[in-house]
Amino acid sequence: MTASDWNKVMKQLKSKPAVMNKYLKHNKPKTRKFGIAAYKCEHCGRFGARVSQYGLNLCRHCFREMAEELGFKKYS
Repeated sequence: MTASDWNKVMKQLKSKPAVMNKYLKHNKPKTRKFGIAAYKCEHCGRFGARVSQYGLNLCRHCFREMAEELGFKKYS
């Protein structure tokens, strides 16, 4: 089940709390403790190539876009 499918199901079940609780009990995605899916970019949600130094938690693509706004300078 993809994340978009998960969100669609949760929207439909908000009006039925008893059914939603039973659904969550059996179908909730498990939280990851290690591996590639444990950490993802806070901006776009990508899994690979994460810059976690200084508590940024951004993928390399988002970091390149936002680096100047965050106060980093390019020296080349």
